[in-house]
Amino acid sequence: MKKKQMITTAAATVLALTALGGAATTYAAESSEYTSNGAVKFIPNTDPTPPVNPVDPDPDKPVKPVDPTDPDGPNPGTDGPLSIDYASSLDFGLNKISNKDQTYFARAQAYEGDTPASPNYVQISDNRGNNGGWVLKVKQNGQFKAATTTLNDTLTGAVITLDKPTVASNSTAVAPVAEKPVTLNPNGTESVVLSAVKNTGAGTWANRWGTVEAVTEKDAEGNDVQANVTKDVSLFVPGSTPKDAVNYKTTLTWNLSDIPENA
Repeated sequence: MKKKQMITTAAATVLALTALGGAATTYAAESSEYTSNGAVKFIPNTDPTPPVNPVDPDPDKPVKPVDPTDPDGPNPGTDGPLSIDYASSLDFGLNKISNKDQTYFARAQAYEGDTPASPNYVQISDNRGNNGGWVLKVKQNGQFKAATTTLNDTLTGAVITLDKPTVASNSTAVAPVAEKPVTLNPNGTESVVLSAVKNTGAGTWANRWGTVEAVTEKDAEGNDVQANVTKDVSLFVPGSTPKDAVNYKTTLTWNLSDIPENA
């Protein structure tokens, strides 16, 4: 009798454990959540920005512009997070003396290597990170003067005009506004070229004038030569102005600054 009771008790224990095990399998799986953070911070970039192609402004593909007026040029860009990176020097070519009004066209911007010629341009960068806006101006530092001593040493009445601007960038910021046309005054008065109101103009911007066109002209020996020009960068010279057989030069000063109310 005792043996039978022990077997019955063991069987009851197994049934109880089986029942408990079955109940445990009905519990829902537990889950939990936890939040961590991601962060990045930026500061103004004071590194120089190299010139880019104004037709396809890719910062990963800088170009090396050629200065047609200075074999040692071009000058390096300015320092700081708000910078003038490059401005084309303007070469209006070799021309016959004329007593008629004439308009001469600037040679297109050339580059070292295999980069094709582009329109003349100016490039600026706003890497301040404050969206403060800016304005770019240019002035002509006096009339064209003879580079060597000569009787008629000034091109009185000569006028440079920059027209049909196109502003390009890889930036998705709101673009600055280009003035058109820009007519330079040789008395040194500044002319606005580009302006970015507050919350616009962040990044690198190239402002080019017109398009490149191939023309045929005569060299000093009277031979036909091909030249790439930008007709929307022009120099008007009155026929009444006497010209000597010399090289005439002037300089342009480009000024980039904060908008005063946002400085």
